[in-house]
Amino acid sequence: MNRRKGRRRNLPVEQLIHPAAQQLFNPYSPIEILSNNDLDLIHDGAMRILEEIGLEILNESALALYEQDGARVDWDLQRVYLDRNHVMQRLETVPECFTLHARNPERNRLIGGNAVNFTTVASAPNSSDLEGGRRTGNFEDYSNFLRLAQSFDVIDFLSGYPVEPVDIHPDSRHLDASLAAFTLTDKAFSLYCLGGGRVDDGIEMTAIARGVDRETLKTEPSIITVVNTNSPLRVDGPMLDGLIEMAENGQPTIVTPFTLSGAMCPITLAGALAQQTAEALGVIMLSQIVNPGTPMVYGGFTSNADMRSGSPAFGTPEYSKAAFASGQLARRYKIPFRSSNTNASNCVDAQAAWESQMSLWGAVMGGAQVIKHAAGWLEGGLCASFEKFIIDIDMLEMMVKILQPLEVNETTLALDAVKEAGHGGHFFATAHTIANYTTAFHQPMVSDWSNFETWSENGSLTAFERANKIYRQKLREYAPPAIKETIRSTLEAYVNERREEIHRT
Repeated sequence: MNRRKGRRRNLPVEQLIHPAAQQLFNPYSPIEILSNNDLDLIHDGAMRILEEIGLEILNESALALYEQDGARVDWDLQRVYLDRNHVMQRLETVPECFTLHARNPERNRLIGGNAVNFTTVASAPNSSDLEGGRRTGNFEDYSNFLRLAQSFDVIDFLSGYPVEPVDIHPDSRHLDASLAAFTLTDKAFSLYCLGGGRVDDGIEMTAIARGVDRETLKTEPSIITVVNTNSPLRVDGPMLDGLIEMAENGQPTIVTPFTLSGAMCPITLAGALAQQTAEALGVIMLSQIVNPGTPMVYGGFTSNADMRSGSPAFGTPEYSKAAFASGQLARRYKIPFRSSNTNASNCVDAQAAWESQMSLWGAVMGGAQVIKHAAGWLEGGLCASFEKFIIDIDMLEMMVKILQPLEVNETTLALDAVKEAGHGGHFFATAHTIANYTTAFHQPMVSDWSNFETWSENGSLTAFERANKIYRQKLREYAPPAIKETIRSTLEAYVNERREEIHRT
């Protein structure tokens, strides 16, 4: 295990990303909702939590690593107490930017700076569509979500399993799921951080898929995962085993506390943000103890509970404000920031759309470099919807247009067109309009801009029904990405061998 002092690996952007990649960047300054004094107070609150209250670490190996690094450990209570100065010293080795390498180099993505990356919905136990309704997650639906993710370039990488394929044996499910991800798409993949063994399999399959050895992966991050703290102030053992394995191999982890105001953290956003920061930084610190310089991401997921029912609420004003503030905190610590596109609606309706828009704006203008669950999330994450996936894709593509700079020059001022149209005229037939009308405006995929009569004649389809037709069409048109036959066969052989080993034991 590498414990030598590391340094931030910050290369110029042109060296971090393949030049052919279509990387999205945010040209706007993030919304900063907190004053410098506010940031200082939240930071101080987070440090007091780490110093005085501590984190419950349900993993003896992790506790030993903290203790060897100088932390105070209460072994009876499995709690670690961290000195603020040492925390900040350890965080200095986290890179501000890194590239996530894909099987197809044109899909490499920059994490950090003003880059923006959208990922699929992840970890839903159920899936749904118009014809089949709501159903338990299965491998066919899982694979179809992968096909849709491959079909839209606005999805930058895969955010774990879009829906849980529960019809695959749980002990070897990660093997089949990873094999599908590496063959049905050519984008980077997010594995589940549930124990060192599953993580080791994921890293090995990533090396095979990219056609490189594991030593190369240590300097070329190629797979990512998420560690969710069990808020308040508890971190589960299997996730820490996975984080340690990821760090030893130089692979990035997104540390995301599930801080739901009023339930798993204080009801005030300031208190929630302090707890979120304490949990995130305390775990990120562990990765730097294991391997200084390991790329990491500060995850923000603070929202509020519905105080009438106790259910999670998403896409709320509090959620968006927390995203703005979380982005500021991540920038303070010079660590990339993750947020999400979420909603709490139980069907694909107006509520799902407006809550997703609130979440999406909070994430983008909060400066998030990774926006998880960007397409398909429904029911507060309990369902992956095919129609919602398509509607979200439409919103993401609109966001891409919004993030493109406004071009102002003699051509776009179009004064010749003003002269040609004249006083009281129109611009439909001017030379400038004729030359630009096919590309001047964003063309939505789901929205229907026809008048009522035309819409009625075409079947009076709702956005939900139109999205269903598009998702079905995209699956029919899907073409798998190219993959070398030697890589495919080696992946399949590895999966078959490991599956036999797992079920034999």
